[in-house]
Amino acid sequence: MATTTEATVEELYNVPGKAEIVNGEIILMSPTGDAPSSAATEILVSLHAYGRRTRSGRAYGDNVGFRVELPNRKSFSPDVCFHTGERTGMRFLEGAPVFAVEVRSENDYGPLAEREIASKRADYFSAGTLVVWDVDLLSVDVITSYDADHLDTPIVYRRDDIAKAELALPTWEFPVNKLFE
Repeated sequence: MATTTEATVEELYNVPGKAEIVNGEIILMSPTGDAPSSAATEILVSLHAYGRRTRSGRAYGDNVGFRVELPNRKSFSPDVCFHTGERTGMRFLEGAPVFAVEVRSENDYGPLAEREIASKRADYFSAGTLVVWDVDLLSVDVITSYDADHLDTPIVYRRDDIAKAELALPTWEFPVNKLFE
């Protein structure tokens, strides 16, 4: 009888590059391209300014680790996020961010990708995230915003709209067109 051991967060610290622990395994995440990275940076810059202005938390970009305790997930590494919890020095942040952004890359399309995206979004909410954005630069529906109070009725933002994440960041607004600059 073969026994398998679940990956630990301590092991995750030694993985080169971006990864998460899902279903007991370390899942490596590939680097992203120009447009998704530029879009994530625009959101990060705006969140950073919001955090400075409100002193309500901190914005983090790609590759930051969040340690969580869910049955099927031990970590997150969102593309962009906002966190209001305690600082942890050199270690991963504890708990989930209040706001998480996942920007689709070229391999984030098709039925399997849609299931994985929905599963990760559900995990975010189970861990305590209040708002999750699914950013799709190839769609007319550029930002689909899900919040913990209305999981089944997301708000869709398109070009020329001003996107919000009110449940998590009450006064923050983001012009969708900035994703394409």
